[in-house]
Amino acid sequence: MNKLILIDGNSIAYRAFFALPLLNNDKGVYTNAVYGFTTMLLKMIEDDQPTHMLVAFDKGKTTFRHKTFSEYKGGRQKTPPELSEQFSLLREVLDAFQIKRFEVDEYEADDIIGTLAKKAGKKDWQVKVYTGDRDLLQLVSDNITVALTKKGISQVEEYTPETITEKYGFEPIRIIDMKGLMGDSSDNIPGVPGVGEKTALKLLKEYETIENVLDSIDSISGKKLKERLTENKEQALMSKELATIFLDVPVSTPLEELSFGNYKNEQVVSIFKELEFQSLLERFSPDEEFSSNEELEELSYQELTEVTAEQLVSPSSLIVEVLDEHYHDREIIGFSLVNQTGRYFISPENAIRSDEFKKWLNDESQKKWVFDAKRAVVLLGKQGVDLKGIEFDLLMASYLLDPSHSSHDMDDITKRKNVGKVQADDVVYGKGAKLKQPEKDILAQHLVKKAQATFDLKEMLEKELKENEQEQLFFDLEMPLSIVLAKMEITGVKVDKEQLEKMGEDLEERLLALEEKIHSLAGESFNINSPKQLGQILFEKLELPPVKKTKTGYSTSADVLEKLAGKHDIIEHILLYRQLGKLNSTYIEGLLKVIREGSSKIHTRFNQALTQTGRLSSIDPNLQNIPIRLEEGRKIRKAFVASQDHWKIIAADYSQIELRVLAHISGDEGLIEAFEKDMDVHTKTAMDVFHVSQEEVTSQMRRSAKAVNFGIVYGISDYGLSQNLGITRKEAAEFIERYFKSYPKVKAYMDDVVEEAREKGYVETLLKRRRYLPELTSRNFNLRSFAERTAMNTPIQGTAADIIKKAMVDMGKEMEKGSFKSKMLLQVHDELIFEAPEDEKESLMKLIKQVMESALDLKVPLKVEAEIGDSWYDAK
Repeated sequence: MNKLILIDGNSIAYRAFFALPLLNNDKGVYTNAVYGFTTMLLKMIEDDQPTHMLVAFDKGKTTFRHKTFSEYKGGRQKTPPELSEQFSLLREVLDAFQIKRFEVDEYEADDIIGTLAKKAGKKDWQVKVYTGDRDLLQLVSDNITVALTKKGISQVEEYTPETITEKYGFEPIRIIDMKGLMGDSSDNIPGVPGVGEKTALKLLKEYETIENVLDSIDSISGKKLKERLTENKEQALMSKELATIFLDVPVSTPLEELSFGNYKNEQVVSIFKELEFQSLLERFSPDEEFSSNEELEELSYQELTEVTAEQLVSPSSLIVEVLDEHYHDREIIGFSLVNQTGRYFISPENAIRSDEFKKWLNDESQKKWVFDAKRAVVLLGKQGVDLKGIEFDLLMASYLLDPSHSSHDMDDITKRKNVGKVQADDVVYGKGAKLKQPEKDILAQHLVKKAQATFDLKEMLEKELKENEQEQLFFDLEMPLSIVLAKMEITGVKVDKEQLEKMGEDLEERLLALEEKIHSLAGESFNINSPKQLGQILFEKLELPPVKKTKTGYSTSADVLEKLAGKHDIIEHILLYRQLGKLNSTYIEGLLKVIREGSSKIHTRFNQALTQTGRLSSIDPNLQNIPIRLEEGRKIRKAFVASQDHWKIIAADYSQIELRVLAHISGDEGLIEAFEKDMDVHTKTAMDVFHVSQEEVTSQMRRSAKAVNFGIVYGISDYGLSQNLGITRKEAAEFIERYFKSYPKVKAYMDDVVEEAREKGYVETLLKRRRYLPELTSRNFNLRSFAERTAMNTPIQGTAADIIKKAMVDMGKEMEKGSFKSKMLLQVHDELIFEAPEDEKESLMKLIKQVMESALDLKVPLKVEAEIGDSWYDAK
C-alpha cells in the first residue's frame, strides 16, 4: 500500500528553531532549525517507512484569505532572521533527500497539504500529516492521520477520527466550527469575543455546526452569550471560512511523482558534512562514504647515507616529518630535500649523525623552503638543532591566500593547485589505533613528493601573494611569527602540579557538598549526572514546568535549567554542580594529564593556520578556553607559575581592542572621543543611547550598552540581542536603532563594507589579510546573510588579531636585541604572558607596554594593562 507523508514545512521549522539552542557550523551559518527539522525527518522516515513524501511551505505573506479579512495573521512577530536564513538551507537538505517540496502563490502550506491529502484519500492511500498547527486536525479521516508536534522535536501526538471524537466530542471537520466560535489568536482569527474553547465545545455538542448555533440563538441560555453571538454573527461565519482549509489548490503534479526512495546518497552525505551534522553522518556505514583512491605517479630519488655539501645547496625545499600532528610527543621519522642537484631522502639516524647536515640546517645563508616552519623548528629544536634560513612556508602561504579552505594539508594544496599531487598522510600512515610508520620506500616516496611539491609551488604562491599585496603580511608578520611561536612551544609554561591537585581535591569536596544539598532539596538520593533521573525529580516529583523533551524523556540541558532559574532553589545548585564538575574533569584533570615529568611544564601547540579571521588558537591543551567567569575557573591560573625561583609572571592585555579598531575603521567621532578621553566606552555608549549623564548611567544601562557594543559588529539582530539581554524584540530593535543614531558612522561602515565586499568578493584587514566571501552573491539567503555579517566583522576581528601578532613579533625582536633572559610564554585572546627574573621585570614591563601600544598606528590610542605576580592569576 502507498503511504504518503505530508509535512508542514514552516510549522516544523519553527518548532525545531525554538526547541533547540542557536547552533552554527564553523562558517558561522545558523543550523539549529535545519538540524532539528532533519532529525525529525529521519525519525518520520524510520518510523513510517513512507513510499511518498512532500514538504509544503507558505509562499509570501499575502494569501487569498487576506481578501476576506485584511488583518488575517496580523500582529504576528517578524520571523527572527536567524530562522529566516535557514529556510533556503532547509530546501537544499530536502533536495539532497530527493523529497519534493511545494509552495504556491496566495495559498498556505495547510491548503497544499489538504489538497494532496484529499487526492490521496480518493486513491485509498494511507496519509500522515506532520504539523504543529491544530487547524490541520480538520483533515483527519479513516486514512488520514495528523501527527501534532509536542514540546521539543522528538515527540508527536497522533490524531485519528476516534482520538478527535474522544477529545472534543465531535467529528474532525467540526474543528472549523470551533475556530469560528473561539477564534485563533496565532492567526488573528477573531471568532466571537468572550467565547473560549469550553463554551465552543458545549455549543457544538448541542448544535453540531456554527450555522445551527447562530440559527438557534434564542434557545441558548445566558444573556451575555446571546448578545455576543447576535452581535458577531458575520464575524463568526467569516472566522469559520478563514479556518477552513482550501482543498483545491492548483497543484498539477501527480501523486505518483512524490515517490520517496533511499535517502542514503552522496548528496545527503555532502550536505551533512557541510553543515557539520556529525551525529547524523554516523547513520551512514563506512562503505557509503563514496570515496575513491587515485593512482599517483612515483618520483625517482636518492637515499643519502652520507650527507655531503654537494647535495646541500641553496635554495632547497626541506621536509621534516612526524607521523601526525602531535609533534611534541613524536620523533622525526625522516627528512627529504629537493633542489637543483636532485631529490633526496635521509633517515633520522643518518641525519642526526651528519655534522654537515646539522651545520647546513643551522646556516642562515642557506635558504630553505618548508611546509609548516613552526613544526620543523620545534622538532629540530628537540634535537638541539636551531633551524635557520627559512625563506618560504607553503602552509602559511596557502593559508593567507585563502583562509576559508577547511584544510591546508599538503594533499589538499596540491589538488587545488594541480601540482604534483600528494597522498593524504592518513592514507600513508593510517590514523588512530592504525597509525604506524610505513616501509622505508613508501615513506621516502611520500616525503620526496612533499618536498617536490613545495619546490614547485613556491614561485606560484609567492606571485599570488604579490598580486594580493600580501607580501608584507607574509614575510614581515606570519613568517617571523612562526619562529616566535615555535620558541614559545619549546619553552612551555610551568604548572604547579601539587597546587592543581589540591584544587581538584577542593572541587571534589565542593561537589560532594553540592550533591548532598541537591539530594536534600529533592528529598531523595539520585544520580545528578543522569538526565533521565534528574528529569523525573524536576518535572515529576517537584512538578516544575518541562521546557522541552528529548527521545529519552525530559530535556535537562543547560538552556532548559537556566529558563527554570528562580522557580526552585535546586536549579542554581544543579547548574553550579555541572559547572564545577566540568571544571574538574576538563581542566583540572585534563591539565594534569599533559604536565611533563621532570620539567613540570605544559607545551601547548599554537594553531597559526586555522581561523578565518587570523586569530591564533591552541590545542593539547587548549589554553584559550580556561573558563574565567567562575572564580573557581579563574583560580586555575594560580597553577601557572614561572619556571625558575624568584622569577615573576607578567600578563599584558589589550583593552577593548576590537572596539578601538572599529572606532578607527569607521571614523565615528563619538567612539573616537570615548577612547581619546580614556572613558569607559560602555558607559559612554549608555550615555549616548539613553541620553543621560555619566552619573545617571545604571549598571543595567551599561550592561545593555556592552551587549550592543560587542554584538553590533557581528551583525546582531533584534532577536539575538533580545536573547542576550532578556528583553523583548521590540525593545531590542529600538535599542539598535538608537545605537545607530548615536554612532551613524558605524552604521555607514557596516553598509559600506558589505557593498564593497560584494563588488570585490572579499574583505581585508588593515594589514591586507583577506577573507573571500563568494556567498555574498549567493541565492541562498542563509549563506548570503552569514557572509554579510562576516564582512562587517572580519576587518575588525582580523585587524585585532594582526595587532597582537605584530606585537609578538616586535617583542621577540626587542627581547633578542636587549639580550633578555625573560621568555614569552603564552598568547590567549588579547593577552600575552611572560616570565621574567627579578632584575628584568621592571624593564620588561616598560618594554611590553611600549611595544604593544605602538604595534599599529590607529586614530585612537591602543591601551595595554600589564600586571606582575607570582602566578598568571596574581598577574591579573
